[in-house]
Amino acid sequence: MQEDHIFLKNNRHIDLYQRATKLSNELKNHVKEADEKGRFLNKTVQTLKDHQYLSLVLPASYGGEDLSLYEWLIMQEKIAEGDAATALSVGWHNGILMELKEGKLWTDENFDWVAKKAHKQKLFNRASTEKNTGSPTRGGRPETVAKRTVDGYSLTGRKTFTTMAEVLDYAIVSAWIEDEEQMGWFLIDMKQEGVSVEPTWDTLGMRGTASDDLVLDNVVVSKRHLVERKGKSSGPKGWLLHIPACYLGIAKAALKDAVQFAKEFQPNSLDHPIAKESHVRQKIGEMDLILRRARTYLFHVAEEWDRHPEKRPQLAKELAVVKVTATNDANKVVDLAMRIAGGRGLSKEYPFERYYRDVRAGLHNPPMDDLILEQLASGLLDE
Repeated sequence: MQEDHIFLKNNRHIDLYQRATKLSNELKNHVKEADEKGRFLNKTVQTLKDHQYLSLVLPASYGGEDLSLYEWLIMQEKIAEGDAATALSVGWHNGILMELKEGKLWTDENFDWVAKKAHKQKLFNRASTEKNTGSPTRGGRPETVAKRTVDGYSLTGRKTFTTMAEVLDYAIVSAWIEDEEQMGWFLIDMKQEGVSVEPTWDTLGMRGTASDDLVLDNVVVSKRHLVERKGKSSGPKGWLLHIPACYLGIAKAALKDAVQFAKEFQPNSLDHPIAKESHVRQKIGEMDLILRRARTYLFHVAEEWDRHPEKRPQLAKELAVVKVTATNDANKVVDLAMRIAGGRGLSKEYPFERYYRDVRAGLHNPPMDDLILEQLASGLLDE
């Protein structure tokens, strides 16, 4: 889109955008198959590895390019235009690396280990959600239990919504540590004995994330693999902006395809393409307006995060509002695209129906609308 240049402020931005465009175009070739099968394809993983995308955010000392949040979002949004499910999925992996890089949540030794694995294009994700606890942001205590052994811990439990589960190399699993009576996170090798994946993912949207169940049956880990305890907070998480960036990427793709459709589609009731119809032009204009506003807000907050590390605690509400704003706006844009395409938008011959299914998932990614609206209201009404 012509408007992308507004957010590309230097040669490095342009280079990252061009590389993301190439990666996005390659990933797009696999989207239909991944969506139909509800799987995260091995060829998708290989494409990410070929582009060294699994280590890009790492510090240069680990072979990465030490991307800022703003730079990473440029790439994430562009990748999502071609393959939203992959963008969201790999966003969790790189988000973990960015959080560990900035937040110092782990010991230097453990971060060093993870960074070296990521440099070798090993794939990580957290596994925190459970059927009975719902979203981890709601504070439910995990039913996955870590029992003390002579040399470490034994973990038993089941995790839902484990994105990319089948192709992960390592999972960072939340569990209730019995003898400490607190929650912790354990680093699990997916090839360990007692680790299995149950293919339960069968959803309306974001099918290509293959967010299956991770099952742990007396999985034995050493003490050093207890990498994190809940008591140590990292504060606001700027890297979570990869979520709104993903859904705005879907909306961008929907606008682009809606424009193309409007220029080309001419029913026999008209002597011109529907692009000349005023109601279509109004919808296109509204889509563009919504996207300009939402993207400007996203990249503004990301820029503030990068420029003023000392102000990050004050950005907590802004990070949350960006997510709520972007995901709801992205849904509006895709809905307008569907209205332009009409009944054809429901056909799998066109990508609109996938955009419509995928963009809905953003409303269910954390943080949730109701939680943020209550926090905003509390700040104004309960002072």
